[in-house]
Amino acid sequence: MNLNFKNNAFISFVGIFALGLSKSVSFMDAAEPWQIGFQSPATPIMEGIINFHNHIMFFMVGVGVFVMWLLGRCLVLYSKSTNTDEIDNFTHATTVEIVWTIVPAIILMIIAVPSFALLYSMDEMLDPAVTLKVVGHQWYWSYEYSDYNHLTEENSGINFDSYMIADDDLDQGHLRLLEVDNRIVLPVNTHIRVLVTAADVLHSWAVPSFGVKVDACPGRLNQTTLFIKKPGVFYGQCSELCGTNHGFMPICVEAVELEEYATWLENKLEL
Repeated sequence: MNLNFKNNAFISFVGIFALGLSKSVSFMDAAEPWQIGFQSPATPIMEGIINFHNHIMFFMVGVGVFVMWLLGRCLVLYSKSTNTDEIDNFTHATTVEIVWTIVPAIILMIIAVPSFALLYSMDEMLDPAVTLKVVGHQWYWSYEYSDYNHLTEENSGINFDSYMIADDDLDQGHLRLLEVDNRIVLPVNTHIRVLVTAADVLHSWAVPSFGVKVDACPGRLNQTTLFIKKPGVFYGQCSELCGTNHGFMPICVEAVELEEYATWLENKLEL
């Protein structure tokens, strides 16, 4: 039994190593049980969010350690067993007040500069090659590829509804509460514009691996941009309380190479 375990482990290691060498690897990003950190980033925006998080954590740990040390010192020095005659004479110190005003201001500036750069990059809208319109409903999503309206009869383009697949209908490998009957298909290494709105109540279109969370508001059109760097299947969910079945509005995006996307378009448009 021990030999079989070693053989299986070796085969698994060889398989993972071979996948790592392959250029056609597809990733599958979704939340995992007891997950603490971020999901693997698939866009430059999400990479920037993770880097900024790590940047802030450096200052948070330093400030937290210093405050706890200062609190501990105060508890020790001001205890009943300590002679506080000299301490009671301490009322204020100009040097200390200058330091504890300037140092936090410098820290905030160091944090603010990269945060401004990230915020502006998230709002930057380059010339998109693909436009995807997302419409939130109670309780499913509708998608429209309006760039191809002129290629279809009655200028209908490509549009479809996306519902969650029930537990009884899941195939092997599908994720419960995350798999849908109609996935969004988008090309990698392409600038994509996403227009988000709602038909009834507030929703929120959120995909963690993309670093995207856009509110879907009735009567309002919000937009964001995507630049997916790797092929794979990426999951998200509605992130705004929208009624009884709010937890059953998954989002499933399949990112493919440009050639595969062109083939998918041909099949959808029946060219």
